[in-house]
Order: sequence, then structure tokens, then C-alpha cells
Amino acid sequence: MTIRENTEKIEQETLSPYATLSVCSKGREREEEPCDIRPVFQRDRDRILHCKAFRRLKNKTQVFLTPKGDHYRTRMSHTLEVSQNARTIAKALRLNEDLVEAIALGHDLGHTPFGHAGENMLNSLCKDGFCHNEQSVRIVEKLEKDGQGLNLTWEVRDGILNHQTRTMPHTLEGKIVRLSDKIAYINHDIDDAIRAAVRKEFSLLIGGKTAENVKFALADLEKEGKGAQVFGRDIVTGLPVEREIPTSLVDACLTENFNMIIDNVKVILERTPPELAADIYRHGVYLTGGASKVNHLAELISTGTGLKVNVAAEPMNSVVLGIAKIIKDDNYKSVAYSIEGMSK
Repeated sequence: MTIRENTEKIEQETLSPYATLSVCSKGREREEEPCDIRPVFQRDRDRILHCKAFRRLKNKTQVFLTPKGDHYRTRMSHTLEVSQNARTIAKALRLNEDLVEAIALGHDLGHTPFGHAGENMLNSLCKDGFCHNEQSVRIVEKLEKDGQGLNLTWEVRDGILNHQTRTMPHTLEGKIVRLSDKIAYINHDIDDAIRAAVRKEFSLLIGGKTAENVKFALADLEKEGKGAQVFGRDIVTGLPVEREIPTSLVDACLTENFNMIIDNVKVILERTPPELAADIYRHGVYLTGGASKVNHLAELISTGTGLKVNVAAEPMNSVVLGIAKIIKDDNYKSVAYSIEGMSK
């Protein structure tokens, strides 16, 4: 038995029945001899990691056109964050981590420089439009290796193509990456927007943690009629200074990113079966985790979607508490599996 065959056997014995097994892959466009060491999804991950398009991600900006600073996200750092998020979820659900990692590392290979503005500009200039997810597939199928492509498995290409909100991957691993992408960009894009605005308006460099604290403290600051007191480094003098940041500046940063969240909610509602959509409109949606602490988010989602927006009783612990109920109570287990099955 080869190392690959032993790894495939371990997958069959340990992964969830809902996982995509390496031995069950639909294969590649061009047949190849199997590797003695790596299953097919590990092999795909390595091909993406070593391709030229992946190395180019380090010089592509995530949001801003020309960020002045070493700590703003790039497509490379965003891709690694998506991979980390997705692998954590896949491990918890006993799904195929290799497939998740391969999709995550390849999902933005076709993204443009200059953030989303670059994609919008190309879309307006190209006769047939431009979508970065389609370009990512074009890169791995046709452009890499001097036109030969990387010859990836069907599952990886499907996950890369369908990681956008308007589409849906066919594997649970692909759906995890699709969700992890949103978790990554919605959270860190807001923090980067606050840091960039503070730098532009006050010539002040602040850290990511400071931006996050300001974001979560916004509601209390507005109630008290105060600005946010932040410490940072003055760009001109290079010295540490304290400044008061007006809440209106932070609000403007949040609103732009909230509109993206609202658009995603609308797309998901359009794809929801009518009977479930009716229930959602009747009872509303729930905010959990860090989102529940962000000022105006509930109000803006309600205004933008027409939904009632509730905040969970223990928002920071709700996911853990929910998983605990599923583990302990067989009735909740059956509900969880029915939901999982509906997502297929």
C-alpha cells in the first residue's frame, strides 16, 4: 500500500459521511498517473501554491488602490485568512481539509489589482464583462504553465468558480470556502477602512486592534456624544500621539461595508425556498458574534431588506451554545442534518 492509498484509507475511516473523499473525485480533464504520496486534492493544493498567479497575489490590493503601509491586507493575506477560517470549520465538521485548502488558495487567483475598483473597471471595458471568479478558473485551466493549465480536479475548479454569493458550489467543502471568504473580507475590510480614513484625515497611523475597538465602541460613543480617543503614530513627526476621532468618520467607513452585507443577505433570500423565506420574513434574522456589537448594523439590515433583525441573547457565545445543544440532544441532531441536506 502506498502512502497515498494509506491517506485515502484514513479519510474513509475518519471523515464525515458528508465529506468529499479524494478517491471519489470526478477527476481531471486530462487523466494523469496518481501520485504515490499525495491524494488528488493535496496535489491540487500544491499546484496552486507553486503557480505564478498565486505569487502575484502579494502585490494586489484587497480594498484600497495604493495603501501606504505594510499592514493593510493584500489578496495574499486575504487568501491565507480565508484558508485558515475554512480549514478550521472543515476540521470541526470532519470534512476534507485538503479540498477546502485547495479551493481557498485558488479562489482569488483571477482577481484584479486595485481592489474591487479594478474589477469594476475591467467589467465595464470588456465586451463580455469581467468576473474575477471566472478569471480564476481561466487561469488554472488555460493560462498557467504556458497555456497548459494546472489540470485541477473538478471539485476544486467548481469551488473556485462558485465562491461568489450569486452561485453555489456542489460540495460542502466549497460552501465552507464561500462562507469563509465573506467572514474574512467583511471583518477585515471594515478595520482597514477605518485605519485608512484616520490616516487620511489625521495623518495618524493606528493598528488593527485599535480600529476594531473603535468599531465596537461606536454605539456607546454616539450615546455619550463623544469622539473616539485613539493612540497612534504621527506620520509627520513619527512620535506617538493621541487624537479624538469623530464618530461620523467611523460611521462613513461602516456604511460602505454594510451595503455589501445587505446585498449578500438579499441574494441569499432570493435563493431560499419559499416556505423557509416566509418563516424568515415572519420571525426575522438573528445577529450573533462580533456583528452584534457593531453599531447600526441591525438597523441598516432591517431598512435594506425589510426584515426584523434580532440580537441573540448571548451573541458572543451563541455558536458554541448551539453546537453544544446539537451534540447533547438527539432532536437537534436531526434538525442539523436536515438543514445540511437542504444545502446540497
